[in-house]
Amino acid sequence: MREFGASLGAQLRAGDLIVLQGPLGAGKTALTQGIGSALGFDQITSPTFVISRVHNGKLPLIHVDAYRLLGSASSAFEFDDLDLATQRERAVTVIEWGAEVALRLGEGYLLLDIAYGNGDDERSIKVSKFGARWDEVKL
Repeated sequence: MREFGASLGAQLRAGDLIVLQGPLGAGKTALTQGIGSALGFDQITSPTFVISRVHNGKLPLIHVDAYRLLGSASSAFEFDDLDLATQRERAVTVIEWGAEVALRLGEGYLLLDIAYGNGDDERSIKVSKFGARWDEVKL
């Protein structure tokens, strides 16, 4: 997952939005660590309890875990409070568990749905591209 994330991360630019779906332990954070590595960050941890972490650098990385917002009566309010729309234009944004909120941030995003393969170390990734930007990214 980290290798795939690093390959993807090397192709990213400001304004890109990646949405990660998959069960617990599927590798969403590991994939984000690979993206972060390609962007020059080595301390990427899950933002589960803080909901969002911003890693500042030449190209910032915004890492969001929307799991705690799912099904919450106040999820729309809490998500809007993160003010991602303003920050997103200058950064790469990765949202774990974010399919329900992706459209609130724009029409163009890359959805990666991760599933366990046949073995413990195998993963499969269903890729859905929304917007012309993603046609030029090689996965």
